[in-house]
Amino acid sequence: MMEKELSKAERTRQFIVETTAPIFNKKGYAGTSLSDLTDATGLTKGSIYGNFANKEEVAAAAFDHNSAMIRKQVLDRIQKAGTYYDKLRVYAQVYHSFTKGNKFPAGGCPILNTAVDADDTNPMLKDKAAHAVLRWKKSIENLIQSGIAAGEFKADADANSISLAMIALIEGGIMIAKVTNTPASLDTILQTVDALVAGLKL
Repeated sequence: MMEKELSKAERTRQFIVETTAPIFNKKGYAGTSLSDLTDATGLTKGSIYGNFANKEEVAAAAFDHNSAMIRKQVLDRIQKAGTYYDKLRVYAQVYHSFTKGNKFPAGGCPILNTAVDADDTNPMLKDKAAHAVLRWKKSIENLIQSGIAAGEFKADADANSISLAMIALIEGGIMIAKVTNTPASLDTILQTVDALVAGLKL
């Protein structure tokens, strides 16, 4: 089935989002200027704001783009994994390669960056980051509950606390690796995520 052809306006919006997404992820909302957007895209202020109401709307679309890049990698790997144990391990495996280039957004984890950048300063972006965390938590919980139902995991496994711990370890690991410039710290922390998942097995 052929994909629906985008209109010129939709293509322009997509170009703006894809071009500015790495900038917002590296510099944050406040740190990204209009001239950053016009320089990167080669478009005028009028052209950008002819497609988006304001800078905040561009930033929101950029966040959606960046987080979708990560989500796609995770989901692709989960779909290929045979057991619920292997599906859960995908999170440690995917983020293990976070500091090694791969197809991750430039500038690091958009959820962590946006949560820190927008906290107390931009309620709309903070809300986007919160929704991304809650969606991530729900995905992990669903895998754990499915693993229990399939007889792979212990029946008394606490999906709520394990999902929160996994997210906290991964995001904390990324933050430590980034701020101390030691990617190996993330690798060490992800071994703990792996151990947490292994502890679910019957």
